[in-house]
Amino acid sequence: MTPDRPLLDRTVFWAPWSGPGLEHLRLRAADDVGYVANGTVLGLEDGVPFRLQYEIKIDGDWRVRQTILDLHHSGGSRVLTLRTDGRGHWRSDDGGSLTGLDGCFDIDISATPFTNTLPVRRLDLRPGQRADLRMVYVLVPSLGVRAVDQRYTCRDRDERGWTVIFEDRGLFTGFTAELPIDPDGLVIDYPDLFRRIEPPS
Repeated sequence: MTPDRPLLDRTVFWAPWSGPGLEHLRLRAADDVGYVANGTVLGLEDGVPFRLQYEIKIDGDWRVRQTILDLHHSGGSRVLTLRTDGRGHWRSDDGGSLTGLDGCFDIDISATPFTNTLPVRRLDLRPGQRADLRMVYVLVPSLGVRAVDQRYTCRDRDERGWTVIFEDRGLFTGFTAELPIDPDGLVIDYPDLFRRIEPPS
C-alpha cells in the first residue's frame, strides 16, 4: 500500500426505491491496481429477474482500467469485458479498439449507484465546480454499450461528504438528481432509483 493512499475497505447495501432488488458492494484498496469494486445486483427489469456481478479495477487516481460484467437471467448468460488505458481509449476483451467510446474516462452501469463514485472521486470537485463528461453507459440487463454526455456539479462539500447535482445531457435529456455522497464517495440516496440500506449514512 502506498503511504499517500489511505486504506479503503467498504461494504454497503443498496436497494431500489420501488420493487424487489438488492445490491451488495465491496470497495477496497488493492496494491496491484489502486482500488477494486465488486458488486452483486439482484434486480427485476420489465418483469424479468436478473443477477449482475461486476468487477471494476481502478487505478490510484480513480481512473477505470478494467470492467467485467457477468449477467444471468431467464434469457441466458453473458459476460462483457471492457478495458481502458485511463486516457479515454477503450478495448474489448479480444483487444479490438472501441473507437465509439473515445474520450470516455468513467463508466456508468445503469443497475448500480456505485459508478457515480468514479467521476466524483476522480474529479475531486470543490463547491461551485462542475464538469461535463462523456461516459461509457452500460444498460442492464441487455449489456448494451454506448457513449453518453453527463454533467456533475458540486453544490456542497465538507467532512460529511459531497452534495452533487447529476444531469443527464444525452440519453435521458432533462434528467437531474441531487445526490448526497459520503466521504468515501459512495451514494447515500439516489432519489426515485436507489437508497442505501446499510450503512444508512
